[in-house]
Amino acid sequence: MEKEEVKRCGWVNQDPLYIDYHDHEWGVPVYDDRKLFEYLNLEGAQAGLSWYTILKKRENYRAAFDQFEAEKIALYDEQKIEELIHNEGIVRNRLKINAVVTNAKAFLKVQEELGSFADYIWSFVDGKPVQHHFKDHSEVPASSEISDQMSKDLKKRGFKFVGSTICYAYMQATGMVNDHITSCYCYKKTMSST
Repeated sequence: MEKEEVKRCGWVNQDPLYIDYHDHEWGVPVYDDRKLFEYLNLEGAQAGLSWYTILKKRENYRAAFDQFEAEKIALYDEQKIEELIHNEGIVRNRLKINAVVTNAKAFLKVQEELGSFADYIWSFVDGKPVQHHFKDHSEVPASSEISDQMSKDLKKRGFKFVGSTICYAYMQATGMVNDHITSCYCYKKTMSST
């Protein structure tokens, strides 16, 4: 008997790394501050590139940026920045690298002010995932009113590389919105876990 093919969102390619990311991470709610910080910076690194490019470099990013521990990154000096610019395992863009350091400082301020970055970021969706019911990938927006608000507020707090499109991709990745299309097997899985 032939095995039934698993239906996934149309943006997933055949790389097992990408399939695993789609099946086990994308759209799964994240409430851990460090992971939320990591995703925010990786989404920023993606600007002008594909997520697949960044995903393939993710382990290099984790190694280069101290596993995204904001306390350590906030202390990076010029020498460390130069070292990162010569690191072939990441996107060697000075603005994007500097943004991670800037974001670490802004992130720590949010934690200090509100106790938790997760509480702050999830407040944009009232603490629970927005359930979408898109039938086709072409229906999925690149941004929303919520991502506009999030972008505006993050920028006001000093974050960089947090435009509305980046914020929407961030919301998708961290499960703040469920944008698995309805025919994707993860759609029902994500619906039942919320």
